[in-house]
Amino acid sequence: MFTVESCAVLKSCAWYTAWNQDLVHINALEEFRQVEQATAIGHFRALGINSTMEWQSIFTESPRMALGLSIGAGFLIYYLVEAVKRPLLACRKSAWRDFLGANLSILQERYWPTPWCFESRCQTILASVLRSRLPDITYRRELLQLKDGGQVCLDWLDKAGDDAKKPLIIILPGLTGSSQSEYVKSFVLMVQKAGARCVVFNNRGRGGVELKTARTYCAANSDDLEEAILHIRSKYSEAPLMATGISLGGMILGNYLATRGDKAAEHLVAAMVLSIPWNVFVGTESLEKPLWNLLLNRHLAHCLVDSIRSMRKQLEGNYNWDLDHVLQSKTIREFDSRFTAVQFGFRDVEEYYRTACLHDKLDNIKVPLLCLSAADDPFQPMEGIPVEAANKSSHVAIVVTARGGHIGFMEGMFPTNTYYSDRLYGQLVKGIFSNLEAMKKIKKEADDHARQCNSEAIGAES
Repeated sequence: MFTVESCAVLKSCAWYTAWNQDLVHINALEEFRQVEQATAIGHFRALGINSTMEWQSIFTESPRMALGLSIGAGFLIYYLVEAVKRPLLACRKSAWRDFLGANLSILQERYWPTPWCFESRCQTILASVLRSRLPDITYRRELLQLKDGGQVCLDWLDKAGDDAKKPLIIILPGLTGSSQSEYVKSFVLMVQKAGARCVVFNNRGRGGVELKTARTYCAANSDDLEEAILHIRSKYSEAPLMATGISLGGMILGNYLATRGDKAAEHLVAAMVLSIPWNVFVGTESLEKPLWNLLLNRHLAHCLVDSIRSMRKQLEGNYNWDLDHVLQSKTIREFDSRFTAVQFGFRDVEEYYRTACLHDKLDNIKVPLLCLSAADDPFQPMEGIPVEAANKSSHVAIVVTARGGHIGFMEGMFPTNTYYSDRLYGQLVKGIFSNLEAMKKIKKEADDHARQCNSEAIGAES
């Protein structure tokens, strides 16, 4: 299913023209012309159509077949021109960019979204449905008691007797996700395949764990994550640690990196985020557009309300929020306005969203960070992705595919359990843990660049 709206988003973006110019430079248009010609000739010859006269006779004698062939050819042309593209890599010329180019061969490939399901909402929904084929993973569960009396759940995938120095990755699920969420399991399996240890950070009240206090979680607060990372480092101080966040989990991770700065860099070798709403205002506005985006919005709000309803015992009482009013929320903005912003002490939902935004915080991040986004993500349209800021950032690189939806990224005619995002993640994890010394040099080069930029900025002000 294709919408004029999603096409307009791509065609209105400044980088769209540049992207197609890049395709010209690599003779992609010529390649497409040859494919189109060969495909058309093949179809026609298979039908015994070898001349203009015979093609005209098809229209005369079999108009339905001609109409079908015309529609099929038009769809094929549109798919090859508009959907199949090499990803955009937004990253300054740096050691980090060179590393990504050398270790992520997938960035040199075109992303071929599933032809019968490349529309953004279809990718978003069906990817989750098809990933449900993945079996549940047996984790080793650890309950981490927090300073304020709350608790989070750490689900470990490791083996008894593992080397204390074995590489380790912490994964943060999305808005209502947990360690058994389909997209989390696919990443966990890629970590296991890379030979690393994995732990999934389940937010308060998630993963089947009881909420201990009247506090949940939000995109702008990373205190719980900080406690979890410090706990993990105390147990495995010599193990290289990488962090991964998906959707809301990526926002929590991104805000941890931005607010802790150099302190975060003391603990993490690198990080990756997937499908994050960089600019929450742009993402929320997109999700409130009728019809299909608004339906996604209402579904998520329903999931949030159900989650709060299951925690009603802990959340009832003399608090600043009206729980009955919260349970009547129909959209994410209503829920955040009535509950999240109030619970975390923000003046209003606008202040909460402003604090949660990451598009204007790239300069504060001091850990090599790779981000994967889709230009047609209904949760974060292309205009909200900070491509220009990434091109100047010291530590951040953003990969943008033309299609993929929100945590979708299905590929091929018959999608398997491994999608484009999984393959990219697997190559990144393998590359980082196979080149730890190179990562130190990458971080030093990025730190030096950041200091130079700061010095120049101070000089310009004076």
